[in-house]
Amino acid sequence: MIYALVDKETLIQKGVSLEAHLQHLSTFTNIPILQYRNKSGTLAEKKEDLLRIRDYYDGILIVNDTIDLIDYADGLHIGQEDIHAYSDDLEEAVAQIRKKIGRKFLGLSTHNKVEILEANNLDLDYIGLGAYRATETKSEANVGGELLLEAASFSKHPVGMIGGVCIDDTFEAPIVYKVIGSGLYK
Repeated sequence: MIYALVDKETLIQKGVSLEAHLQHLSTFTNIPILQYRNKSGTLAEKKEDLLRIRDYYDGILIVNDTIDLIDYADGLHIGQEDIHAYSDDLEEAVAQIRKKIGRKFLGLSTHNKVEILEANNLDLDYIGLGAYRATETKSEANVGGELLLEAASFSKHPVGMIGGVCIDDTFEAPIVYKVIGSGLYK
């Protein structure tokens, strides 16, 4: 299944409007989850974008890191750096997040077997795992390649493989989602 990643900065960089990207996404079937990521926008801009996404997409909408906008989304995805803003103890951090989002979807970025094993003890709905391949948008990401496929086998949560993933890639459980961003245009 495709887990679509809509990264606002990438759209701006490529000169693609949010509306055009959403129209393009609507040509694909089997996109049960869409994550909206905007690391530099204002809260008002992010809210407006989430509302605009709802005009085009009726699946599960995940907001990246911005817990203040959980009322406009079906879940939250949080990165390793951002989760520690809640607590250095991951179980406590997730408990604090769960208190704010309830039973909405909660995903956590992971990058290796150690982080996957830590995530196994957390009240999560899925993990993102990557980077699988090099990408244009995250030059600082460590590329795990085939090692990540082995690491994924240790996850008790469904896994979304991220970073350079192509639509044609095939993965085995627990990898359930192919997280595709601008790669949908290839």
